[in-house]
Amino acid sequence: MFELNQLRCFVAVAEELHFGRAAQRLNLTQPPLSRQIQILERILDVVLLSRTSRAVHLTPAGRRFLAEARRILRLSEEAAATARRIAAGQAGSLTIGFTAASAYRTLPDLVRTARARLPEADILLKEMVSAAQAEALGAQRLDVGLMRPPLPPVADRSLRVARETLMAALPGDHHLARGDAVTAAALAAEPFIMYAPDEARYFHDLATELFAREGLSPRFVQHLAQIHTILSLVGSGLGLALVPDSARALQVKGVVLRPLATPPPRPVELFMVWRESNDNPLIPIVAELAAGGAVSPGTISAR
Repeated sequence: MFELNQLRCFVAVAEELHFGRAAQRLNLTQPPLSRQIQILERILDVVLLSRTSRAVHLTPAGRRFLAEARRILRLSEEAAATARRIAAGQAGSLTIGFTAASAYRTLPDLVRTARARLPEADILLKEMVSAAQAEALGAQRLDVGLMRPPLPPVADRSLRVARETLMAALPGDHHLARGDAVTAAALAAEPFIMYAPDEARYFHDLATELFAREGLSPRFVQHLAQIHTILSLVGSGLGLALVPDSARALQVKGVVLRPLATPPPRPVELFMVWRESNDNPLIPIVAELAAGGAVSPGTISAR
């Protein structure tokens, strides 16, 4: 099989139609250049150049081979440049798993900054609950995930990317909507839309802790998983609810959000997680973007 260097020699002679000028162009002396052409013709078993003492001409086969040689050299240069860009984290692809609630604020901000910083990279998004993300990380179908605690063992590297509070979601015409803050007791006295313990465990536990700390037992009228569905039912007057502050981005008609008079026991947190063994060079770049700047060693948690 011929080598790229032999193709470069042939292209130089074919374009210059002069061995001396081609050798000068390639920073070679003429004898080794002639040998490379002879080797190439012997490998191909084809005469590419007709030579006389006064001129060099391409044979019909040489003219056709010139186009193919240029194409091969261009592809090899593009492949090398692509490999260098990927190694430097300037290209390639990154698959991100995310929970539905992270798409309200964190994910759009991250995608926007990643597209600006990495215009040649492919960002692939997959909406998944945290448990499905953990499985996909283990199977290497995801590079990183945006998920809620508790973080799975497979995610041995993590970075907190969002921290917010719970807010009371109220119908716009509800009497509690006219105040500045809402107490847990006031929420418990009204019909309450609760998170499903199996499909929305994280938010279910946050709400349960809030009421348990006050010794309250709300009247749950529904158990649902998706925040946008809960807000729609709040707007219909079915009941009140607790949602993360980022749910403001949904702007559901007929729903207002009010702060809680007493802070919840825990903040609402979102983490970017990945596997240490994943050597995708885009991961540290996207982690830095998610952190809003340089990522110090203490920012990333090892588990």
